[in-house]
Amino acid sequence: MAIDKRKTPDINAGSQADIAFLLLIFFLVATTMNTDTGLVRMLPPLPPENQQQEQIKVKQRNLYLVLISGSGNIMAGTEGKQEVIDLRQLKDQVKEFILNPLDSEDLPEKTDEDIELPDGSTWTYPVSQGVVSLQTTRDTGYQSYIMVQNELARAFNEVRDEVAQRKFGSKFTELNEEQRNAVSKAVPLKISEAEPVNIKK
Repeated sequence: MAIDKRKTPDINAGSQADIAFLLLIFFLVATTMNTDTGLVRMLPPLPPENQQQEQIKVKQRNLYLVLISGSGNIMAGTEGKQEVIDLRQLKDQVKEFILNPLDSEDLPEKTDEDIELPDGSTWTYPVSQGVVSLQTTRDTGYQSYIMVQNELARAFNEVRDEVAQRKFGSKFTELNEEQRNAVSKAVPLKISEAEPVNIKK
């Protein structure tokens, strides 16, 4: 039997590693990464170890309580007047609480404060003393918590937009830094996050 002495030509694999490496680099450079979006919160600095924690006392009318249960239900309202509400109602209720448009004695007090403007003049604005207290239980879901946080932030942002529109004729995000600082002083973001509580079943 005759033996075929012809050799099968070898494939030069030396350049394949280079091609694979170049493709890898190309995809790393060309691919866009999704950036996580979330709530922007500046955490306060830790107090010194020897400093005693003082409880801040807030008048009952100046406190709006929001409690998220483990099942995702939301109870909101001033103390003693809380009721179960839908998430879609939360923003408008918080806005009304902050603004207190009819100067109701059941809603927050307002204190006239002098706010310095970029041109050197002073703007007197009735700043709400209202504080939104967000409370959760130990079994509150993360998604429910974030959705409520978003609605609270939306309420404050819309109030800031309205104040900025009246004072400067533009939305809050379109103002320069000094103007934004002035509006932020007129509508401070007062959201207090209480320690989660255990609720007996």
